[in-house]
Amino acid sequence: MPGKFFNKPDLENADRVPPGQYLASGFPVLTYGETPQVTKEEWQLKVWGKASEKRFKFADFMDLPQQEFTKDFHCVTRWSKLDVKWTGIKVTDFLKSIELDPSATHVMQHCYGGYTTNLTLEEFARDDNFFAHTLFGEPLSAEHGGPMRLVVPHLYAWKSSKWINGLEFLDREELGFWERNGYHRRGEPWAEERYSGS
Repeated sequence: MPGKFFNKPDLENADRVPPGQYLASGFPVLTYGETPQVTKEEWQLKVWGKASEKRFKFADFMDLPQQEFTKDFHCVTRWSKLDVKWTGIKVTDFLKSIELDPSATHVMQHCYGGYTTNLTLEEFARDDNFFAHTLFGEPLSAEHGGPMRLVVPHLYAWKSSKWINGLEFLDREELGFWERNGYHRRGEPWAEERYSGS
């Protein structure tokens, strides 16, 4: 992978880059299938399952507390990008606006285009996770998951759903798209949890 667009981390950043990863000079775009084109006016997020059903529009998310985030981003395809700057809403702030059943233990992310990926509720509710609508000061493009995506910095990027439009809360683990197709259930970069059995 080393070359024009990917480089081995230097000594200064070596402790920030998980094993087997290279630093990307840009911000690569990897998508399975076609890129959904959803306007801010069309975008909605539905909550259901082991939670009181509720729908949010883009404007509802903009009424929630807004914050700036600078996080490193790690893709399972072995590239990382450091100090990615986002604007959005903390998951912990969003959770204050919904009512969860005490039996909820997991969450399935649903997206425009049919993509899904799973998290435990504990992983989802971490303080450093957020919904993002802005990237490096610009509205999040469709290619990067706009108008709204989830960012879960401590796991590989396939757990950070682009074009998110639903959160299904569950009382058990169910596997999402890539997890059913051989990827690890959790996806922790520092442990190189890339594939099931790893």
